[in-house]
Amino acid sequence: MKKHYDVIVIGAGPAGYVAAIRCAQLGMKTACIDEWLDPEGKPSLGGTCLNAGCIPSKALLEISEYYAGLMDASAHPGIHLKNIELDIKKIQQEKNQIVSELTGGIHTLFRTNGITSIAGRAQLQSDRKVFVTPTDGKKNEELSADNIIIATGSQPIDIQAARMDGNNITDSEGALEFDEIPGRLGIIGAGVIGLEMGSVWRRFGSQVTLLEAQETFLPAADRDIAALALAEYRNQGLDIHTGACVTATECNNNSVTVSFTESGESHQLEVDKLIVAVGRRANTEGLAPKESGLLTDEGGNIHVNEDLMTNLPNIYAIGDVIPGPMLAHKGSAEGVAVAERIAGRTGRVNYETIPAVIYTEPEIAWAGQTEDNLKQAGIDYRTGSFPFTASGRARAMRKTSGKVKILADANNDEILGIHIIGAHASELIAEGVLAMEYRATAEDLALTIHAHPTLSEAVHEAALAVDGEAIHIVNRKAGVK
Repeated sequence: MKKHYDVIVIGAGPAGYVAAIRCAQLGMKTACIDEWLDPEGKPSLGGTCLNAGCIPSKALLEISEYYAGLMDASAHPGIHLKNIELDIKKIQQEKNQIVSELTGGIHTLFRTNGITSIAGRAQLQSDRKVFVTPTDGKKNEELSADNIIIATGSQPIDIQAARMDGNNITDSEGALEFDEIPGRLGIIGAGVIGLEMGSVWRRFGSQVTLLEAQETFLPAADRDIAALALAEYRNQGLDIHTGACVTATECNNNSVTVSFTESGESHQLEVDKLIVAVGRRANTEGLAPKESGLLTDEGGNIHVNEDLMTNLPNIYAIGDVIPGPMLAHKGSAEGVAVAERIAGRTGRVNYETIPAVIYTEPEIAWAGQTEDNLKQAGIDYRTGSFPFTASGRARAMRKTSGKVKILADANNDEILGIHIIGAHASELIAEGVLAMEYRATAEDLALTIHAHPTLSEAVHEAALAVDGEAIHIVNRKAGVK
């Protein structure tokens, strides 16, 4: 007998597993199909994020930052450390343990919420049917549902000039698994992934060169913040080239020769390992045969309407498989919204306030509009900034790089954007996001008492600076831009 569900979710990454849990909480009989297997060949929920992306990368970033701090005598005045040893294999074991604990947690959540977890590859059929090929080699089966949610995520983009071989040339997932520290590491792409991976291995001792094809560094970020970030990264030893287009690669026995052009001139770079980090694409290949009628674009992205429904009735798509920023928290929010809509409730996602974060040191985080956005839209605005050099807590932490920048509407003072580069920016941005969700003004933040001494005081002072009233810096004259 064919199994039927209220909802079938295809994919168990941050979009899919959250959607499945919320559907189950709302009383729907839910199944979730996912094909990810751990290194031992066992089913592992969580998708790329938990298994080979967000979580393992942050684990390595945290460990590498701690190690770099121990090695930097100036970071700990009065503390003298000797004979510090680095065991990369034990570090990888620790990272893998963190991944295992979190993916195991999702299995527990599925079980306690009564969600049927199916390990296999799903293919969408017509009339809301799903054909499943189990990963354990058992008999294929066909399932059906009243509603289907597609959340198959994304995969790294490869390029003709640098074909990945899983050894000398790898993608971001492979870069998380190095069991030796490369002496010379090349990275194609200086976006979020490239910068984070570059930071990890530079701290561990690699000589890192990043080749970015775009002329503009971090084009999605506010220009002031991007300029500060570029200077910080270069000061740390990351060799970043913008406008550098890779034309060819050649693998030798234990190295890779990278040919690229920059400013109209040809160059070559010799590295021990090369990471291709030029972005990700929707993971929809083989998901739906042509006869299913599912509409996708040339890049494999699934078309959805404002309710996140595809062109097929009661079939939804969320996360990285639809247009928009490929962020785990964006996919999770969409998962909750779709579950709510299926249940007859009002589900919403405010795409204007989704935060973006780069987990380097210093961290970078932003939400809302940039100055360039506002100028292009012809919106009058005022801006206030506060540097972490003037923060008592930042000085005590010896982490004074960066600043907080707030953009407010010149007419009604509503906060339109917040941009942070500095320690714990990933945490501080939440205050700005909440403020924008409530359509708060810069004055609202300025009137909010912040604990002293904290890093969050920099947000408070930046809000005061919008009106030229910051306390702990000399104010520039406030004006409309």
